[in-house]
Amino acid sequence: MSNNASAKDSVITNATPSTRPEDEKPPARLLLIYGLQHILTMYAGAVAPALVIGAAAGLANDPAAMGILVSGALVVAGIATLLQTVGHRRIGAQMPIVVACSFVPVSAIATLAAGHSGENLPVAFGASMAAGVFALLLTPFFGQLIRFFPPIVTGTIITVIGISLMPVAARWIMDGATRTLEDGSTVSAAPTANLALAGVTLVVILIGSRLFPGVWGRLSILLGLLVGTLVAVPLGMADFSRVGEADIVFNPTSVFYFGAPRFEITAIVTMCIIMLVVLTEGASHIIAVAEITGSKVDAKRISAGLRADVSGSIIGPILNATPTSSFAQNIGLLALTGVRSRYVVATGAGILLLLGMFPILGGVMAALPTPVLGGAGLVLFGTVAASGIKTLAKVDFTDNLNLVLVAGSIGVAIIPLAYPTFYAFLPEQVEMIAHSGIIGAAIVSILLNICFNVIGRPPSRPPADIDPADIGSAGPGEAKYTDQAEAAYRGAGERA
Repeated sequence: MSNNASAKDSVITNATPSTRPEDEKPPARLLLIYGLQHILTMYAGAVAPALVIGAAAGLANDPAAMGILVSGALVVAGIATLLQTVGHRRIGAQMPIVVACSFVPVSAIATLAAGHSGENLPVAFGASMAAGVFALLLTPFFGQLIRFFPPIVTGTIITVIGISLMPVAARWIMDGATRTLEDGSTVSAAPTANLALAGVTLVVILIGSRLFPGVWGRLSILLGLLVGTLVAVPLGMADFSRVGEADIVFNPTSVFYFGAPRFEITAIVTMCIIMLVVLTEGASHIIAVAEITGSKVDAKRISAGLRADVSGSIIGPILNATPTSSFAQNIGLLALTGVRSRYVVATGAGILLLLGMFPILGGVMAALPTPVLGGAGLVLFGTVAASGIKTLAKVDFTDNLNLVLVAGSIGVAIIPLAYPTFYAFLPEQVEMIAHSGIIGAAIVSILLNICFNVIGRPPSRPPADIDPADIGSAGPGEAKYTDQAEAAYRGAGERA
């Protein structure tokens, strides 16, 4: 072996023999920092479902019970993320994907759990557990979806994922603030202080990405969150006063804290329908991460990843947590930093477990001002959309049908984002699915791709002005015509 080859191999000594991008191992000193950056990015989203469901269940004034829900959500997220990143080949895609409690079923679970002092939470948890088993049985089928995701479909879905996350960033910046108009009506709005705080965070991230080389540039998100929080403290927008109220150590007796799961048919059917949405989004996220990191995925790997996604739905109710799924927020961080290692995310899973086992640490994380998170979210979620556009750049748009495919898919996805009540006249279960712009984009793009590019479309014939000497060669972005393609075209014409 040459010296040059040896030098090249020495660069990837920390990779496995397969040299997959996701198997890269950054130095130990960076694993913790990069992993913490991932957790800071998704922490608010990870605990929000527990807070919403707890309030619906009548636990808003019970700090101990709310602490149980939050700690359970973090512990289950840590377990599911470990399964996803370093799990067995049949459980876990072994990719840098964060798994935590999903927003998709929050509305349904809040409805099932509505009551006083958590009396109906066992019904919600029982439905989640049964639906998790149902979803687990369906993972082999969803793994086969990979054949329906060429670049034009994946690019469209990734773009929509980024766009659909933008309202999340906006809500973080507004932080529940409203303004009363002259006619007496109230609207959600971002106060000037919130805008300034989000702006400071955003500017620090942009400057860090532009000026800092290597590792420091990759840590620009973490730097932005830190600076934004430090600015918020003297403004009274970061409240750490209640951190001491949280329990120091997780109480093991909290298993089935609200009682054994109760299994009711109507609730189970509702949750099974919702799990179809979770599986579809999960498959889209896995494919998106593969596109961004340069990893290879097949049907078996997608199925394994989905098993890790839904594992929390089965394990979760034991620890008082709701169904889990992969988090799109962290896909943007992968694209922005270029750190593709699954071991970084596995380290983040360890941090989640630590936060769950020591709720007081989670209290510190929860004190981060949401406008700061919103400022970072603008970059992270925008990066996801930009990655989708990058994938679409590989598509040949000479034919208007591909343009129509992308336009129709994005149009359908934008409707529920622009008008959240657009599908309110539909049955509740149907509305729940239609309300997901990601699901809408996936269904429309897959169906249109089959109709436009698969069914009954003969190979394109070379234009008449193509020089025969040029057949078989093509420059960037040009069609490549071969003798086989010409023969296929003639054969199709004769059969017609």
